[in-house]
This record gives sequence, C-alpha cells and structure tokens, in this order.
Amino acid sequence: MEITYAINEKPGVDEFIDVLVSSTLAERRPMEDRACIAGMLENANLIVTARYENKLVGIARSITDFHYACYLSDIAVDQAHQNSGIGKQLIMHTQQQLGTHCKLILLSAPDAANYYPKIGFSQHPHAWVLSERQTLKQEH
Repeated sequence: MEITYAINEKPGVDEFIDVLVSSTLAERRPMEDRACIAGMLENANLIVTARYENKLVGIARSITDFHYACYLSDIAVDQAHQNSGIGKQLIMHTQQQLGTHCKLILLSAPDAANYYPKIGFSQHPHAWVLSERQTLKQEH
C-alpha cells in the first residue's frame, strides 16, 4: 500500500470533514459548524497529510512556533487504514518540521490514550483546559 505524505498541502474542507468522520474524531469536533472546521484548517500553520490513491486517509494538524512548542491539535487516520503505521508517520513528519528544542503536545482522544505511551510520549500531569466560552472564575 503506497501512502503519500505531504507537508502543508491543506486539504479541502470536505476532505477534512470526511477524514474526521472516518477516523471517529468527528465525535469530538464541532462538525455542525462548517465555518469553524474551515477556520481550523486555514489557521493551522503545520499540516501533514497522508493520501492513498489520492484520497485523504490521514491528517496531523498543528499550531506551532517551530522552536519551543507544537500543539498537535488533530491526528486523524481513516479507520480502514488504522494500525498500519500512518499515525506514527504523520507524527514523525510533523516532528521533522520542528526545531530541536520543540516539544510536541497533544490531548488524546479517550480511545487512543494507551497508544501514545507506546510510541514514546510521556503523560503530563499538569495540563489544563478552559472549555469554549467558559469564563474564568475569580480567585478567593
């Protein structure tokens, strides 16, 4: 199976939606908001894609300064192509674009939480998330 990887060849919104759905990542993305999905693509500054017979089968979408931190916001692989090394290759290609001191940071989908330690990620006990439109509380 010949997989073609590309750096910063942004897919179309429909292709992105298709791979989010086929990977099950759509369950945790605002799929009803096409403008948001388009903005996710447009404003990412590092995208690695995987194609099989010209069909998008995987994507790693990141926001980074390329020197210190890279937030790998989406890593999605079509379920029909999972367990074939595509996800790992997407991460490796992402990492190759980064400076030597740049950390790769991600929030795992619940079903993938056991995967990342197997490929070398360490769990960080001090990550925090402020959900959309959630306001900061006043300190007491």
